[in-house]
Amino acid sequence: MKVCHGKQYYPALVLVILLSWSCGQHKNTTKPIAPKDYAVLVVQPRSATTYTDFPATIQGENIVEIRPMVDGYLEAIYVQEGAMVKKGQLLFRIKNPQYEQAVISAAAAIKIAEADVNAAKMDVEKVRPLVQKEIVNKYQLESAQYTLQSKEAALAQANAALANAQTNLGYTILRSPQSGVISSIPYKIGALVSSTSSQPLTTLSNIGNVYAYFSLNEKQLLTLLNNVQHLSLQDRLSKLPPATLLLADGTEYGAKGILEAASGFISTETGAASLKATFPNPMGIIRSGASGTVRIPRQNDTALMVPQAASYQIQNKQFVYTVGAGNLVFSRAITSTATNNGQFLIVRSGLLPGDKVVVNGINLKDSTVIRPVIINADSLYNQPQ
Repeated sequence: MKVCHGKQYYPALVLVILLSWSCGQHKNTTKPIAPKDYAVLVVQPRSATTYTDFPATIQGENIVEIRPMVDGYLEAIYVQEGAMVKKGQLLFRIKNPQYEQAVISAAAAIKIAEADVNAAKMDVEKVRPLVQKEIVNKYQLESAQYTLQSKEAALAQANAALANAQTNLGYTILRSPQSGVISSIPYKIGALVSSTSSQPLTTLSNIGNVYAYFSLNEKQLLTLLNNVQHLSLQDRLSKLPPATLLLADGTEYGAKGILEAASGFISTETGAASLKATFPNPMGIIRSGASGTVRIPRQNDTALMVPQAASYQIQNKQFVYTVGAGNLVFSRAITSTATNNGQFLIVRSGLLPGDKVVVNGINLKDSTVIRPVIINADSLYNQPQ
């Protein structure tokens, strides 16, 4: 029985010894995992420029409606729609014979009045020596003088009538009051026009300078002006950097604009304030009625920036990994605003100058030990966009 028992348990004893030796050998050959290299950025204040875009409508510096001052038929049109015209250039001619006849009649009335004045002067000269010789009563001389005064007044009235007739006749010729661009012309030759017509003959827009009108809400206005204190609205706007105009095709207009107030209050209906940016337009590239986008820069000289790729989101909250003591990484919540190119985040809260942020640590976990590799901040921020 003892021999049998020995044979029964001997294989089990050998198996236990072999397993113990195998585990010991495996334990002795396992090496600890070395920390991996991760690029780390030391956050420091930097200068950054962000932009805010506002849709805008563009108008010329001065818009004038060309309307007739007298009634008549449109006899001639001397310009084309969309043409550039200069001040004093002939635009339209209106036909109305009564104004020509009024000038002729007024000129004839002047000749009659001049003849009456000359006759009255002769009467005065004829009576004066008779009164001096006491041949006739002095009242006859006074009567002749009063008649002369009446005829002179009639002559002045005739001259005024001629001037009025000539003015009305001059209204039949319409010239450009300023240099600018002609808009559409709704009337054709032969159309009856008058000063009470609902539509003007055309609209003339001076586009030497153009105004880009845009609106922003109260919060945007306060954000725009919060760095400039104790000044009027116009003075605050004048302290801001020049604005940029993006044309309808997305191209940037070459000249910069100056911000000005278009209204001095916030509309109670829309909750928005109106501003305008004035842009020089010497070549007439921008036309009145066009659309565009006003881009306003905002300078921040103490911005803490991290790459967009260094952040991640969980439940609408944004986080980055920071390196602490012992090269342990921990996630930290931040609030930020993206730069216009989308490559960086300007951190408003959650980080301090000198903090170390892991640039490429999206797959890390809290309390992981890493080997930080400090990268050159200038090379990171100045890389091609």
